[in-house]
Amino acid sequence: MEQIKIFLDEKDMPRKWYNLAADLPTAMLPPLTPDGQVVTPQMLEAVFPKNLIEQEMSTKRWIDIPPEVLEVLYQWRPSPLRRAVNLERYLKTPAKIYYKDESVSPAGSHKTNTSVAQAYYNKKFGVKSLTTETGAGQWGTALAYACHVFGLECKVFMVRVSFEQKPMRKIMMGLWGANCIASPSNETQAGRTILKSMPDTPGSLGIAISEAVEAAVTDKTGRTRYALGSVLNHVLLHQTIIGLEAQKQLKKVGIKNPDVIIGCAGGGSNFAGIAFPFTQEKINGAKIDIIPVESEACPKMTKGKFAYDHGDIAGMTPLLPMHTLGSQFVPPAIHAGGLRYHGMAPLVSQAIVEGLMRPTAVDQLHSYEAAIIWARTEGFVIAPESSNAVAQVIKEANKAKKEGKQKTILFNLSGHGLLDLVGYDKYLSGKLESSQVTSDEIKRSLERVQKVHVAPMRKTGKW
Repeated sequence: MEQIKIFLDEKDMPRKWYNLAADLPTAMLPPLTPDGQVVTPQMLEAVFPKNLIEQEMSTKRWIDIPPEVLEVLYQWRPSPLRRAVNLERYLKTPAKIYYKDESVSPAGSHKTNTSVAQAYYNKKFGVKSLTTETGAGQWGTALAYACHVFGLECKVFMVRVSFEQKPMRKIMMGLWGANCIASPSNETQAGRTILKSMPDTPGSLGIAISEAVEAAVTDKTGRTRYALGSVLNHVLLHQTIIGLEAQKQLKKVGIKNPDVIIGCAGGGSNFAGIAFPFTQEKINGAKIDIIPVESEACPKMTKGKFAYDHGDIAGMTPLLPMHTLGSQFVPPAIHAGGLRYHGMAPLVSQAIVEGLMRPTAVDQLHSYEAAIIWARTEGFVIAPESSNAVAQVIKEANKAKKEGKQKTILFNLSGHGLLDLVGYDKYLSGKLESSQVTSDEIKRSLERVQKVHVAPMRKTGKW
């Protein structure tokens, strides 16, 4: 009988996070101020606590996970590694399909891996309140939970379209004591400005970030900081516990490295979590096809530009070297709200420039088709974001069948979809629409990006 659930004992959980910045063949470009100066740690202190800024700037390969963080993570970690045998049989593929199940956390997704760490470090630094943005609501619920655990206040600016589509996420945040606000809102200058020019906007993560950062830095008491759910180095660092656990679990069934690694990619955190530890293996000679999967509604990796750009619409964040569609870009109102971010994490972007990763994009209709296949074979209802990964998994499994190769495919199931049933209902009733954006929309948005500082494509050419 094939082993379909692979567990680790709590004593085997990783005690350190892995930092890809230590091993990138070509170092990342630094973040810049609007006038082209390199951002210093001191410039970030109004937004983040010093202990997280140290992680953000670190090039150490391994960073210890504090015992207080481990104690909370033990509640659901190590998470299971499962084999999708029913999907394999349905596809009649010779490929073995494994997935890391991150839906088992209290908030139902991978986001809790970093929310717990960020809440801990802020609490240790003396912060009393955190602000943040959230797209689909997974990050907002994760931070609400973590703030409750460590006794912090929490304010969440939730992208308006998701606020309306996913009311249960708001209820979850309230359950843990957080205040959830539809973005753009009238609570910030950034929000009021957007509402004046675009009163009917569905909102975007770029807008919500502007509001959350503004709310943090304008607190005259100095007791508030901002927490980010993706994109930045320290966030991706915390997520690497996913891939580090997966490496140990695969070894238990005799697999050193998979042939293909897949993760959906909005800002890059869950993808980095599964991929970065294996990217280290690829840098050291392993042959692994590593695929970040974005939505065709927001195709920054496949149709965007590698450039310096702001992480938010109001330009309150530093200029980051990343694949972007432009900070002013507002994607269509798809149900995979976590994939509606205009930029990609700088660490992931540099790995793509280097050739270590092969990005692709999936249309909303195809992702939901994949989610239905998954539910009817594996039984689980998955997040719309994760369905993009499953769509690519099915493509790779069918490719293995066509080639007659026995490949091992590993992907990250970033969260469950039990609060996302509206999207499933629209798909089943034939009301769900394609999510593609036109080339003219992308061109217009990228014209703004070309007016800021150039980000040279630096790489070794090895991959």
